[in-house]
Amino acid sequence: MSAKLVRDTATVFSREFAPVPREPVGLLFTMGQPLVFLFLFGPMLSGTGALGDGGASWQWFVPGILVMLCLSGPMSAGYSLLVELIGGSMERMLVTPLSRTAMLVGRTMKEFVILLAQAVLIIALAVPLGFRPNPGGVLAGLALLTVLGVGLGGFSFALAIASRPGGELFFGVTQMAMFPLMLLSGLLLPLDSGPSWLRAAAALNPVSYVVEAERALFAGRFMESPVLYGLLCACAVAAAGLALGIRAMRRGV
Repeated sequence: MSAKLVRDTATVFSREFAPVPREPVGLLFTMGQPLVFLFLFGPMLSGTGALGDGGASWQWFVPGILVMLCLSGPMSAGYSLLVELIGGSMERMLVTPLSRTAMLVGRTMKEFVILLAQAVLIIALAVPLGFRPNPGGVLAGLALLTVLGVGLGGFSFALAIASRPGGELFFGVTQMAMFPLMLLSGLLLPLDSGPSWLRAAAALNPVSYVVEAERALFAGRFMESPVLYGLLCACAVAAAGLALGIRAMRRGV
């Protein structure tokens, strides 16, 4: 990586991240759905005993909520880029000597920092409820979550560029993709007892492997096969998302 690309990435990151501390409501808004499920759905799930005692239920449920956070945040990350493209402010950046690759990487790094901060807050809120994560597993799980989030952010930016000028495509695709990815990943309810067609569909969903990897990591089971499968899927999503996003930024803006 050249020194210019590093400088340009840092410049874009600073520009994108600067408004974030001044708009905490926006951060809480993106956490709305995960927080609702954490505090309303989680206690009901732990009360059923379907996944063991209450503590075991939280061990199973909270990693899924973190993946939900990853889906609801980075998948919507392209919205800010879409607003700039529609409003014309992005054109002023394009006439600068900034690298277009840095324009995407800097934005992706901003989403990475926000995702980490939100995930740490979710974990802190879940501990009083009975969640007992493995300390090393927390670090590994957050790293895996970041890899997935980077890829989803890249896809979101590419979709925003393709959605000009109206943006209808962006909103339609993100809404249509988010809920199947969530429901077919088993992050809210186990899919083991579901029909065969549902399990087959879940097997094609890369997010389901990341969910299982997160549960294994937060429990301290680092050497199990779900961790490897989840890592491979997250890396594949990250590589494809970044490649598609950078290509779209270079050619489509």
